[in-house]
Amino acid sequence: MAVYTEVSDEALAGFLAEYDIGKLIAFRGIAEGVENSNYALRTEAGDFILTLYEKRVVPADLPWFLGLMEHLAERGIPCPLPVHGRDGQALRVLCGRQAAITTFLPGVWPRRVRLAHCAPLGAALAALHLAGRDYAPERVNALGPASWASLFAHAAGDADRIRPGLRAELEAALHGILEAWPEDLPRGQIHADLFPDNVFFLDGKLSGLIDFYFAATELLAYDLAICLNAWCFEPDYSFNVTKARALLGAYDAARPLLQAERAALPVLCQGAALRFVLTRLFDWINTPSGALVTRKDPLDYVRRLRFNLAAKDAGAYGF
Repeated sequence: MAVYTEVSDEALAGFLAEYDIGKLIAFRGIAEGVENSNYALRTEAGDFILTLYEKRVVPADLPWFLGLMEHLAERGIPCPLPVHGRDGQALRVLCGRQAAITTFLPGVWPRRVRLAHCAPLGAALAALHLAGRDYAPERVNALGPASWASLFAHAAGDADRIRPGLRAELEAALHGILEAWPEDLPRGQIHADLFPDNVFFLDGKLSGLIDFYFAATELLAYDLAICLNAWCFEPDYSFNVTKARALLGAYDAARPLLQAERAALPVLCQGAALRFVLTRLFDWINTPSGALVTRKDPLDYVRRLRFNLAAKDAGAYGF
């Protein structure tokens, strides 16, 4: 369920009066996603998404996120375009929450990742990175390497309740990854959460990239590592090197990777896996019973982490 804040007819009417998008035709909650309240909105001007930003989103970051989406959309990236009201503002308040309207993107996300999805994803990720080069504002990656020790510390005491020995395994991985973490690779604006449910396809073609609310200024190849973890493991946790080769090949064709970026792939993939282990572990332990957010199993990413820790070089990923 992804509607945490209910919007009354009266509140919606007052909100829409600030826009030139015509009369309301239909309005319904969207039961996907876990971070914000999302509604499908249809007016005389077409289809839109209304998002109310909930407590996990830092309000001060919202102009950066919306600005990035607008910047990318204007450069041909298929991402939501914020809609400005009559006052020129894209961000306003609805039912006590910061809120915005964005354009609707057609398509569906792949419930099962196939080889045919991977090259279009790689090409789209490279295009996103290239389009973001001249977006000057920066945002620190709040869930980047500098946060991992703190995340581990908050969850370590309960890790062995999930699986005996997990605390020691993660502690060893954390120390090794941080010690080997590269600092001198190309940086730019990254999505940082490009999982299959944030990528739409329509008629066999990639039609949309959504949910930019973890985006940040970070190592570009780290974004690629997040995608390798999210798209290239099979349900049995075996790594599909054919999918990885398609993803990497399409990315490299559009934005050629430096040799240093290729060499860093194992540790970048280790870090990407560890980041999701730690945030899932934190949520698993700290999410109250009965909460609307569906907890994700941290052991899912522990298994991916183990593969990446065993990878000796970029050849493990198809290079």
